[in-house]
Amino acid sequence: MKKMSERLKKEIGRRKYKSNSLSKILSIVFLFLSAIHFYWAFGGTWGFNNTLPETSEGIKVLSPTFTDSIIVAFVLLLFSKVYLFYQKPLKSKTLTYLKTILLWLIPFLFLLRSIGDLYYVGFFRQIQNTNFAYFDGYLYSPLCLTISFIGFIILIKVKKA
Repeated sequence: MKKMSERLKKEIGRRKYKSNSLSKILSIVFLFLSAIHFYWAFGGTWGFNNTLPETSEGIKVLSPTFTDSIIVAFVLLLFSKVYLFYQKPLKSKTLTYLKTILLWLIPFLFLLRSIGDLYYVGFFRQIQNTNFAYFDGYLYSPLCLTISFIGFIILIKVKKA
């Protein structure tokens, strides 16, 4: 009986380690994405031209403002914090409930983003011949799908532990 409980403790420890490593990876990814959005908000231009969807004529569909970039940067920073501290117990039931909602919402949102709007963004977009479409097909949508996949793995690991 002791051997079984020791094996069970080791297995739970391994699961926590794996999900903890995955959560740190997601936290770093979100921190990096947040930093890029802050950079763009304050006038940086590196990589910016290839990040906005465009029509087949090359006209940008979006024109984000300073406020838009700051809001996205802070939301990504929040996502980073959620995954960095998701195993820590919270004092408030409201915060615990909010954390649980975010742990479900984040992977779901990124899954939706990877699928896209079926026209400009995502794996199933119709516009294929633009710079954005190239980067979306090879970088943005696969990254979103990977974030979603890892987020769901973390949820499964948390449920089992």
